[in-house]
Amino acid sequence: MSGLKLRNVRKAFGSIEVIKGVDLDIESKEFVVFVGPSGCGKSTLLRMIAGLEEISGGDLEIGGKRMNDVDPSKRGIAMVFQSYALYPHMTVRENMGFALKFAGVAKDEIARQVDEAARILELGPLMDRFPKQLSGGQRQRVAIGRAIVRHPEVFLFDEPLSNLDAELRVHMRIEIARLHKELQTTIIYVTHDQVEAMTLADKIVVLRDGKISQVGSPLDLYDNPDNLFVAGFIGSPKMNFLNGVVDNADASGVTVRLPDYDNQAVTFPAASNAPAKGATVTLGIRPEHFSETGSAKLSLNIDIIEHLGGESFAYARAGVSDVVTVALRNGRDVKAGQALDARFDPSSALLFNAEGQRVR
Repeated sequence: MSGLKLRNVRKAFGSIEVIKGVDLDIESKEFVVFVGPSGCGKSTLLRMIAGLEEISGGDLEIGGKRMNDVDPSKRGIAMVFQSYALYPHMTVRENMGFALKFAGVAKDEIARQVDEAARILELGPLMDRFPKQLSGGQRQRVAIGRAIVRHPEVFLFDEPLSNLDAELRVHMRIEIARLHKELQTTIIYVTHDQVEAMTLADKIVVLRDGKISQVGSPLDLYDNPDNLFVAGFIGSPKMNFLNGVVDNADASGVTVRLPDYDNQAVTFPAASNAPAKGATVTLGIRPEHFSETGSAKLSLNIDIIEHLGGESFAYARAGVSDVVTVALRNGRDVKAGQALDARFDPSSALLFNAEGQRVR
């Protein structure tokens, strides 16, 4: 099995640099997910690893070997795209075995490898069907099977579930997670859906404007984001951000006043990078961290209640301030228009300076 190393990897289209010096280590057998908003460079970076885009600068290593100028077919990778790209005139069996046939592999060996991939993906009853006779999820499994038979050292997935409906996406996420456990191979997976990232990844790479904002396990990024961007991108519903002003910062702690919320004061532990008195800051609190016993309080009025069956969310505000999302533990009898005292423990809140960096 192979790991990957990217060292100061860059990509430019003319004078426009879209990947701006990426350094990343991916261990063998690791499931790594690239996430970020549209245009952040995640698919471009994946295509550079695959060899479908030239690397403008830096080095890419796979299995300890420099791959910058190696042909894509010799990098030991297989890629699954958003589009299934199946041959419509070929059966499932023929689609899955085509690359092996093209490479001159013996017929009995092709049959063995295709049957093994079909077993892993539970495609047995579908092998003699044509793509038009398959559902979207079945077509995607065939596309994955076509990659499996090549026995790649690294799988690359480029938003493979984007064309599926919500229920099928959930099912395919489970299938891909199971596939990783069975194959024990390295997977790099691109998605804009942070729920997919949280579900599948051993390690998440959050990209923004061609740079890495943070790398870590799903819960590390959720609990300890380094900056406002990661804090807002990871988590659904997203973290609430409240405008604040530093009233005091010394060895006893950092006291932040919230002007939009009756000047409620919230005290954080002392921090080495604490802003000075009078500095503007942002307080972050996740919807599920509001509780009935918290010492800090936001006096809000509910705009909308979202009942999801097992849980409810209130979208509320104070005056003209931004909407605050509050997870309600007993929200079935709560209605829009009601007043809401949203309490939270300051220890569950995060603090960010004016540059968007975490204060800790």
